[in-house]
Amino acid sequence: MVQQIPTDSLSRTLAALADPTRRAILARLATGEASVTELAAPFEMSMPAVSKHLRVLERARLITRSREAQWRPCTLEAGPLKEVADWVEQYRRFWEPRLDRLGEYLHQLKAREGKHGGKQKRSRPRERA
Repeated sequence: MVQQIPTDSLSRTLAALADPTRRAILARLATGEASVTELAAPFEMSMPAVSKHLRVLERARLITRSREAQWRPCTLEAGPLKEVADWVEQYRRFWEPRLDRLGEYLHQLKAREGKHGGKQKRSRPRERA
């Protein structure tokens, strides 16, 4: 099976975010720059595997790697995440009313419970003789 590399920036970003390891790396970088060794520490995988994840993040322009003497820090680049947020925002009008209706329904349930002094017991059907 041949894996196609997405060509537009939104697709590259979403593809990079699809992997939980890459999301964890981004979460770590959100706290500040880190070396590849520091980023690899929480994962039970080889350094080449971590490097592959970092290359995907670099291609999606979610991170940059620089060189400071012997230290090669990785830094989060949040710009592509803004593009994802903007894209998702378009769909807010679909899910926000649903959440509002759910909130109203939960409020009604709570009001009914209050009127009946807590949860109601269900009566069991009588056994026929």
